[in-house]
Amino acid sequence: MPQAFSRTFPGGTDVIQTECGICQAISPKELAAGAKHPKVLNCTAIWDTGATASSITQRVVDELGLKPVRMGKNYTAAGEIDVLIYAINILLPCGAGVPLLLASCNDLHGTDVLIGMDVISRGDFAISHENGNLKFSFQIPSAHTLDFADEIKHTPMVAEKKPRPNDKCPCGSGRKYKNCHGKA
Repeated sequence: MPQAFSRTFPGGTDVIQTECGICQAISPKELAAGAKHPKVLNCTAIWDTGATASSITQRVVDELGLKPVRMGKNYTAAGEIDVLIYAINILLPCGAGVPLLLASCNDLHGTDVLIGMDVISRGDFAISHENGNLKFSFQIPSAHTLDFADEIKHTPMVAEKKPRPNDKCPCGSGRKYKNCHGKA
């Protein structure tokens, strides 16, 4: 059964940021068998479609007492760097858990978690913008395909009303149509 959440950012945003929980990796089978759920650390996360994999900070590692499972490499704009990899679970704001992720430890400059495509690609990710507000919505697991081009193609065309001389000009200038693009 899909689970979803949405966030509205009044005035828009350059960074999609939400809350999330992080804990030591534990499988759903272990939990179903009665294993004790590990401590969950509440964190702030940035959603990054440009990141292949998720990352956590040293603060998260230290507070949860995580042990590295291996070494890895991260590829950044500044080049290749060696990183420690940790096994974690991410708990999303809707209550859905993403178990058994491998996350690198990085300096994330002001946030604790970077949610990458390893999580995003498991669900439906949408961003829309209306009246100056940005709305972000995520559903996991994926339940359907969003295809705006196909949606527009199958929407009946409605004839646009020609502006009258005293209407505001559709160009957005704020002037009357007759004093802007309606000048004969």
